[in-house]
Amino acid sequence: MSVDYKLSGQAAVVTGSTSGIGQAMAAALTREGVSVVLNGFGDAAKIEAERAAMEAAAPEGVRVLYHGADMTRGGEIADMIAFAARELGRLDILVNNAGIQHVAPVDEFPDDKWDAIIGINLSSVFHATKHALPLMKAAGRGRIVNIASAHGLVASPFKSAYVAAKHGVVGFTKSCALETARNGITVNAICPGYVKTPLVEMQIADQAKARGISVDRVVEDVILAAQPNRTFVEYDQLAGMMLYLVSDLGGAVTGAALSIDGGWTAA
Repeated sequence: MSVDYKLSGQAAVVTGSTSGIGQAMAAALTREGVSVVLNGFGDAAKIEAERAAMEAAAPEGVRVLYHGADMTRGGEIADMIAFAARELGRLDILVNNAGIQHVAPVDEFPDDKWDAIIGINLSSVFHATKHALPLMKAAGRGRIVNIASAHGLVASPFKSAYVAAKHGVVGFTKSCALETARNGITVNAICPGYVKTPLVEMQIADQAKARGISVDRVVEDVILAAQPNRTFVEYDQLAGMMLYLVSDLGGAVTGAALSIDGGWTAA
């Protein structure tokens, strides 16, 4: 049974949306009639091809734009939000998805990697939200979805920066939800387990080589060891939760950290 989320005509910004989870989120929104500003790094020609294809596949009148804001620079993030409001005439939805990872023991963790992970995974959420909220408050309605992680709720070794940032995203989500509860705005976090993104696929290959075991063994015994169902989270499963949260169906949900992790955080 199809669901009409009644989002047609709305406008969104999705950070980190030139690949992986963000791209899937953006595509899901455009299929529902939402115009979207994409953001992320990558080959310019490839990004343009993806932007054009997404727009061509969307219902008539839906626009798909691109802004190359660096998520470590607050001024560029502010410009991206202003660009969306100017070009699309409104901003109804913000999906904070941009993120990076680095794995190392705390006492060996490079300072620049720590700063970059905190900047992109956490501080960018603050900057984008700060500049989106006045637009949403003026409209009397808004939806903010922060892509956190199971690592926003539990920890793993050698991922201190990522775990710290994602815990911060969950806390920031709750605080913003309380501040905006009377403004028609909801703020929620989605906390996925492992998703088979291009980044994770590279990790699988690297782990197989380093450990001298098969890719299948890496997936079963290493990557998905923490997920009781031993199954990757699918893009569509994340997009479905996001569409629910940004629609009126999810209007009573705010300040939540919603796990989609195959049981990882149930223990």
